[in-house]
Amino acid sequence: MNDTPGWTSPGSAPSGDQNGSGVPRPAGPADVNGSTSQWSKDQPPAGRWSPPTGQTPPPGPGRNWGAPSSPAQWGRPPAAKPGVIPLRPLSMGEILDSSVKTLRTYWRTVLPVMAVLAVLTQVTQTLVQRYLVPPAPQVDPDATPSEALKQLIDSTQASLTGLGPSMLVSLAALLISSALLAVVVGKAALGRPITLGAAWREARPHLLRLLGLTLLLAVLGAAIMTVGLLPGLLIGGVPGVALVFLGGLGALVLDIWLMVRFSLSSPALILERGNVVQSLKRSAKLVQGSWWRIFGITLLTQLLVFVFAMIIAIPFAVIGLMVDGEALSGLLSGSPDAVGWPFLIVTGIGGVITSAITYPISAGVTVLLYVDQRIRREALDLELIRAAGRPDPGPAPGTRAVGG
Repeated sequence: MNDTPGWTSPGSAPSGDQNGSGVPRPAGPADVNGSTSQWSKDQPPAGRWSPPTGQTPPPGPGRNWGAPSSPAQWGRPPAAKPGVIPLRPLSMGEILDSSVKTLRTYWRTVLPVMAVLAVLTQVTQTLVQRYLVPPAPQVDPDATPSEALKQLIDSTQASLTGLGPSMLVSLAALLISSALLAVVVGKAALGRPITLGAAWREARPHLLRLLGLTLLLAVLGAAIMTVGLLPGLLIGGVPGVALVFLGGLGALVLDIWLMVRFSLSSPALILERGNVVQSLKRSAKLVQGSWWRIFGITLLTQLLVFVFAMIIAIPFAVIGLMVDGEALSGLLSGSPDAVGWPFLIVTGIGGVITSAITYPISAGVTVLLYVDQRIRREALDLELIRAAGRPDPGPAPGTRAVGG
């Protein structure tokens, strides 16, 4: 900035200042280059800039008092934050914190629905555990390939009989919570209020497509796992066991890769109002190049949710064992009939509390990941700033313009 006429950073001396006073001095009617100087003839005496009393200048060459130490200090405003998130690329901690903050800010909109869904899910699981869970079929390790296939079919039927109803209710809860949280987070990013009725009216038209998307991903994951396990089960014996392990491991890795790749398809479907195929393509595009980051944040979220669930579930399980002395023996024997209603009711209350809180947090993290990826790739923050009626600060560091 020393070449700017009439202004010099304090502490910087021009080349003509032989005394090194640190203050620009006039060169007379014409400067050393022969051009007319813009300095006044009446100048204060030479002197040096000194730091304020009790302070020392920052270290490093050129770090003089009064001169900004980085371009970011030359007047760039901080990121706008009209809602629960700053409108710039988010860190992992900000995504997790903003998900909790959204639940805290919009609890009147989120918690009533989540509580009802959690109650329905827990009641269904309790009834299924009490009346529908069949005894586990016996597995013969020396069975022939045809017998092994029959055992697999019997085991699958028993699992579906016991888990089918609760899985359907859990799926419905997941769909509704994902749709509602996508709408709520979209409003929360702009700091706008939304009622439960308004959120439901916006989310309801997309539930059928969201159901198709969820079922498609579930069928795809199950098909990949079946293809990975089936050859080993058909071969049987020691080679079959080894092949089952390798095939199952490969299928699991592929399933995880695909689930992360398509993890943003649900908020893309709700917020962009596309169809199932378009939302899958949008998710794949947004995740590309950020797979490990999204995988890490999703995994950390699930671990935190699991820890929170254990913190709630363990005390309720202990209380349930205290009020139902025979529940422990029933759990150890694996007989659902031996577990009494007091234990099921007490642990069910803990499950309702856990689900009502963890459902919106998990769904909120997914939506915020979608928003963050669009900010990083498509400068969505500028659109949100304009939508919030804030001044446009220009692209944030680390973002690219739309279409870039």
